[in-house]
Amino acid sequence: MAYWLFKSEPSSFSIDDLARAQRPEPWSGVRNFQARNFLRGMAIGDRGFFYHSSCPEPAVVGEVEIVSAPYPDFTAQDPADHHYDPRTLKDPTLWSLVDVVLRERYAVPVTLARLKACPALSGMRLLARGNRLSVLPVSEHEWRTIRGLAGRA
Repeated sequence: MAYWLFKSEPSSFSIDDLARAQRPEPWSGVRNFQARNFLRGMAIGDRGFFYHSSCPEPAVVGEVEIVSAPYPDFTAQDPADHHYDPRTLKDPTLWSLVDVVLRERYAVPVTLARLKACPALSGMRLLARGNRLSVLPVSEHEWRTIRGLAGRA
């Protein structure tokens, strides 16, 4: 099993939106090749943190599970979607997505400030200067540490 972190702005798609869906939701709209390659490395049963970014208090707010193999991101082919990419007319497999389901919403989010204050997470990609990727790998050590901070050890 691998571990991941999925970043989303709550004004665009929040953990509450995922909870309301009550079904698998496609993690669509990733338009960065490195993040796309991370998506392509995911497998059914992998787990991930749901992270709210670009908000007053960025934080890990819960956990998701990947419930599909990666497949082409259909939003890239829809001219009405704000994630449309005309390059997919020639290559419909250019962008990928996976389906996720909510596994747990944290009663107390693990804030970015708490993550930064934890010496055990000093090498985490999320905390690297200038990191803007929407999908990131998480080591098993980071997974366990953050779950511990959330009271889920």
